[in-house]
Amino acid sequence: MTKYKKQGFSNTFKNARKGMRLTLKSERNIRVHIFVAILVLISAYCFNFSLVKFSILLLTIAAVISAEMFNSAIEFSLDAIFHNRYSRMVGMAKDIAAGAVLVVTVTAVLVGVLLFAPVFVNLLNA
Repeated sequence: MTKYKKQGFSNTFKNARKGMRLTLKSERNIRVHIFVAILVLISAYCFNFSLVKFSILLLTIAAVISAEMFNSAIEFSLDAIFHNRYSRMVGMAKDIAAGAVLVVTVTAVLVGVLLFAPVFVNLLNA
């Protein structure tokens, strides 16, 4: 038995939407990621990307935003547990989580370059 009330199926979506709103309000980096993602998707649409390329972009964008949200969740959790006191171990955990976001973001940029480079080369040659 759990001490927590069972939540209905619709409440899980309500909580997920709340988490998205909280992240958008509190994290500047995720707002930057979403802004860039919108620009990338608009560009992909304008260049008539295939369904496969568009899907790759969507998955890559989802990975970056998810990594940023996990990073934020880790930071908030550690701050709550340690009451915002400095701890070398907490600092290391936060740095590792931020490093994971960096890895996913750099990979996303490389995927974007691979997908958009042929389009730009064709534009320059035309």
